[in-house]
Amino acid sequence: MYRVANPSARRALGADGSAQKACKTLLIVAPDDFVSESLVFAMEREFPWVVVAQVPTLTEACGRLNWPVALILLEAGQLPAVAGHSEQLQQMHPGAQIMLIQEDGQQQVSVRDVVSVRNVRGVLPMNLKLDVWLSVVRLVLRGGEYFPLSLFEPIMGQKWGAVATELSEPVKTSILQEGDTDDFDELTDRELQILGMVARGLQNKLIAAALGLSEHTVKIHLHNIITKLGAHNRTEAAAIFHRRREAVSERSVSTPAARPAQMPLA
Repeated sequence: MYRVANPSARRALGADGSAQKACKTLLIVAPDDFVSESLVFAMEREFPWVVVAQVPTLTEACGRLNWPVALILLEAGQLPAVAGHSEQLQQMHPGAQIMLIQEDGQQQVSVRDVVSVRNVRGVLPMNLKLDVWLSVVRLVLRGGEYFPLSLFEPIMGQKWGAVATELSEPVKTSILQEGDTDDFDELTDRELQILGMVARGLQNKLIAAALGLSEHTVKIHLHNIITKLGAHNRTEAAAIFHRRREAVSERSVSTPAARPAQMPLA
């Protein structure tokens, strides 16, 4: 574990002359030359309640820090390694959100890459103007999301239906089985599609973009889904979805496969 800068002198006194101290950590997971010290200085000046720390790999990111981690800025090339560290990250830094940072002008991740990881709240190009860059970080620290339009450019020329099918096909095939007769029977194919995407952690803006719908239409579908399932909100609807999928999975595992007929003895 190493720090990219020593902020103690900068944070010794606040604007009113009172002592300042950090209460949250912003953890950068990237090579040591990926983020400049001047950018670290700008972040710690902009967010005086944050201390910036940096490690080169996700393995080291799973260590303990003095302050709770509010946000992990992850170099985009390390995204495939998140799945193998997700449990450790959750245990060591509960509640921490992940935002990808990528080199100037490089398209290192796809929409599918991003939506496959539950806690990724955005993609932050390093070539934004400083004030815009800091504004995006502030947005995500406050629970928001940021996905640049460039992320969607590779699929703009494709048919939205094909993209939507790719994202949601596993939902249809795994959540409904022959003989099921519960509230899921009330959901249309489109509603199942949207529910599956909500359960993966996608927000309305991303769902709308992937399906070629307006955010308003997605909200209407989501309202209908919540009503049909008897849920109170999208979080509860997603929980119902996950419980149903687990039940179907357990049922499939517990049902013995049909034994092949024995051949008569000669």
